[in-house]
Amino acid sequence: MQKYWKLLLSQVKLDTAYSLRFWAGAITSVIRLVMLYAFWQAVYENRTTIVDISLEQMLTYSVLAVLLSSYIAGAGTQLAAGVLNGDVAIELMRPYDYINKLISLDLGSKLTSIIRETMPMLVVALLFIGIQAPHSWEHALLFLFSALTGILIGAQIDLVVGLLSFWTINISGLRILRASFLLFFSGTLVPITLFPQWLQIVCTYMPFPSMVFVPVSIYTGQIQGADIYPAIGLQLLWLLVCWMVSRLFWLLAKRRITIFGG
Repeated sequence: MQKYWKLLLSQVKLDTAYSLRFWAGAITSVIRLVMLYAFWQAVYENRTTIVDISLEQMLTYSVLAVLLSSYIAGAGTQLAAGVLNGDVAIELMRPYDYINKLISLDLGSKLTSIIRETMPMLVVALLFIGIQAPHSWEHALLFLFSALTGILIGAQIDLVVGLLSFWTINISGLRILRASFLLFFSGTLVPITLFPQWLQIVCTYMPFPSMVFVPVSIYTGQIQGADIYPAIGLQLLWLLVCWMVSRLFWLLAKRRITIFGG
């Protein structure tokens, strides 16, 4: 475990080594927030609610959804690059689990993003946009747990897409498809409650709402009371399924690797 912790810290140091890049990320996140605010202000210009959602509630949802959506990617891109250039064969001869190494590096990048992007956006949103506080302290704690679970689900799905590079020449098309599905079906663009009823039913059979919509809805109180724990339970179920699928793909992928010499 200690070696993975050191890998995580090394990624944090690497991401913070270039101050210009660090502050550029912070400024970019604030600009995104301003654009988001302007968009919903225009949408609500001649109305007070949309499907019983006020402007303040929608801004709160949108800000948190955008923040969470930036964390639901994983190490799939780096894994695919390692397969393409052959580094994966070298990595398998080193004294650590390659997948765990990639996850550690990815967590390091996410920790940096919290400081570089998430914190500036939250400060600006709280001070100048007036997003809502959590529905209650219990909701705040459950939101954090649910958000972490959603991030882990996204990381496992990203690994599955990256592992497909063992069977395909280029996965750029698959990554674009994955990003499109996540953007829409996770509830990042708009809350899933705004979807037609038939599409909401379809979403219940997908893991994508568990990444963004469920944790943010817990924060805002759209999911509350006795409905919270079944929603989190479904998240944990999806996390287990996605983890099992990614591990199965990894076991199958390693059989396709031929290492000469070691």
